[in-house]
Amino acid sequence: MYTLANIVWTVIVILFALWLIGFLLHFGGSLIHLILLVIGVLVVINWLSGRGARV
Repeated sequence: MYTLANIVWTVIVILFALWLIGFLLHFGGSLIHLILLVIGVLVVINWLSGRGARV
C-alpha cells in the first residue's frame, strides 16, 4: 500500500532525475529552474508535514 509520503518522494526523485538530465544535456532553459523549484517546494511541504523522518 502506497502512502502519501512514498508518492511525494517518488515525485521528488522523478523531478530531480528530469532536472539532472536537462542540466547535463543542456536543454529545457527555464523549465529546468521550474522543476528545481517544484522539487524544493515538495521537500519543504514534506518536511513541514513531519513525514520526512519516517521514510
